[in-house]
Amino acid sequence: MTPLLAPIQSDTFRKVFDLKIRADDYAEETGYTLNRKFLNLPQYRGELDRLLELRDRIEEVLPYVDLSSETSRREVLISRIVLELVHYTKAQLRIEYPLKVTEQLQGYLDYLLRTQTHLIVIEAKRQDLDYGFTQLIAKMIALDQWDRSPAQPTLLGAITTGTLWQFGLLDRQSRHIDQGLESYRAPEDLNDLMRILVAALSPLDH
Repeated sequence: MTPLLAPIQSDTFRKVFDLKIRADDYAEETGYTLNRKFLNLPQYRGELDRLLELRDRIEEVLPYVDLSSETSRREVLISRIVLELVHYTKAQLRIEYPLKVTEQLQGYLDYLLRTQTHLIVIEAKRQDLDYGFTQLIAKMIALDQWDRSPAQPTLLGAITTGTLWQFGLLDRQSRHIDQGLESYRAPEDLNDLMRILVAALSPLDH
């Protein structure tokens, strides 16, 4: 079989998306396996004291905002959720974070949130979450191989249009990725969504 990335001399995460590579094909090409399943991710059980306020703020502006571009979705929806996540977890936030692990694993992470022991990556998309998930797992694989990545056994990644969120989970020992079948809507499923994100960065508290 011809390697999927053979024509690319200096691959980037963006090119992975542009090539429209299937997630399972990309995982196999890079030495990982992939399965689609319901993840039933852990949820933070403590108090999230500003959650209702966040939902109200999102619902208030939605009727007045054109969400036809990725930029508008990031600034109006995704950034609000990410900043609330920083509030609850005190994670370090990096936006458009440059990462190069190899020539074929390099580019920018839309959002990287990191504590001393855990990190998660969030990929923003205007649409096309199917091929966007391939781009997400490319970034998760890069973080798995990154020498500055914390020694957590699994890596959580999220892909979102702002109004729709989906998750992937990478088991680092088995080099296996589970693509979650669940979808979470914002603001409708904001409670479950935020509790999953907070739990991923607060493993001792969920």
